[in-house]
Amino acid sequence: MQVTVEKLSPVVVEFAIQVPADRVKTEVDKAYLQLAKTAHVRGYRPGKAPRQVLAHLYAPRIHADVAQRLVDETLDRALTEQSVQPLSKPAIAPAELAPDAAFSYKARFEVRPDVAEVHWEKLPVKRQKLAIDPAGVDAELARLQREHSTLSTPEPERPAKKGDVVLVTFTLDVDGRPHASGEQSLSFELGTGETMKEIEEALEGASSGEKKDVTISFPPTHPSAELKGKPGTFHIEVKEIKERVLPAIDDELAKDVGEYENLAALKTKIEADLEAVQKQKQSEGVAEQLVAELCKANPIPVPPSLVNQQAAMTEREITQAARRSGQRLDTAELRARIIADSEQKVRAGLLMAEIAKLKEIKVDGDDIEKGYQELAEQTGKNVAKVKAEYRDPKKREMLVAMILEDKILDLLEGAATIEETD
Repeated sequence: MQVTVEKLSPVVVEFAIQVPADRVKTEVDKAYLQLAKTAHVRGYRPGKAPRQVLAHLYAPRIHADVAQRLVDETLDRALTEQSVQPLSKPAIAPAELAPDAAFSYKARFEVRPDVAEVHWEKLPVKRQKLAIDPAGVDAELARLQREHSTLSTPEPERPAKKGDVVLVTFTLDVDGRPHASGEQSLSFELGTGETMKEIEEALEGASSGEKKDVTISFPPTHPSAELKGKPGTFHIEVKEIKERVLPAIDDELAKDVGEYENLAALKTKIEADLEAVQKQKQSEGVAEQLVAELCKANPIPVPPSLVNQQAAMTEREITQAARRSGQRLDTAELRARIIADSEQKVRAGLLMAEIAKLKEIKVDGDDIEKGYQELAEQTGKNVAKVKAEYRDPKKREMLVAMILEDKILDLLEGAATIEETD
């Protein structure tokens, strides 16, 4: 077997492979012998049809089968001998097989680019300083205060206002006819946008027992076909008005929230949580910059097949998330952004692999155990349950890849030129 290797681009290689005539003849002879045992040819007993008759009837099929078998066998051997690992399925361009002549074909495929040197030290990065905003602590205290609030009937009774929770019953007319849904009840807080704006505006200032008619036009995009673009009238009766009573922000609230001795202890915990969130955002921001700067400093070519694989995975995730949230996406704009992001991810992955090889960065058992612990903390699951989930080889491979990436990012950050910003 003769193999000629041609590099068509930094990421595309073509093998020209020639199989000797004697090997071709041997394979063709074997194919006809096997066919003769099973072929049913009129006028001949099984296994007795002459070679020339079989060739007349089956030559195209025999030649195609032998050509495919020769490609399968010789290409694998050629890749091993040349120490080449394709990233894409080889595109085969065979010549026509002749039983007594050498057989030649070409195989083209993508490979990883050769990276002579990776520039990874002193990457410029801006890191935002950590600063706990007192307003953030106050906002969290206000959230907890509302979470532990109670609802009560105003004394003395008064009309509804923003912030009140109202209970109403209503019926709906569509196009002047009663809707089949009949009488329904609904409870919501005024001023929060939980229901239609027209209904909120009509009920603000209404008293308990008061009835209101609210006419609206359902939008053309309404999910219900029977309501889409039609006029409707809600006949509403206010059944109950409740006002929200907020507890004082004091030591008692802290004890109600959790096992906190006093308000000061609760504030300390809130500050620690906010700081942890800031640190995570800070770390993610630095990591994004390091990846971008690493790719900028090393503009190596990337295999299109890897970019397409990454893009397909990302597009699938984004589309599924959008579908769950009911968002509509501009597919042309989305695709362009995904391709650009995917190209950077693939380039960064190739460069990080070179850095890992250069610095002999590996993931050992202790790293994986630490990864299990961190996943358990993040998900609130038992460590044993996390380990059971990651027995799946693919999931474990993903975990190892994430740990390796974190190690490389730590190396890059340690060698980066970092500017602290406010």
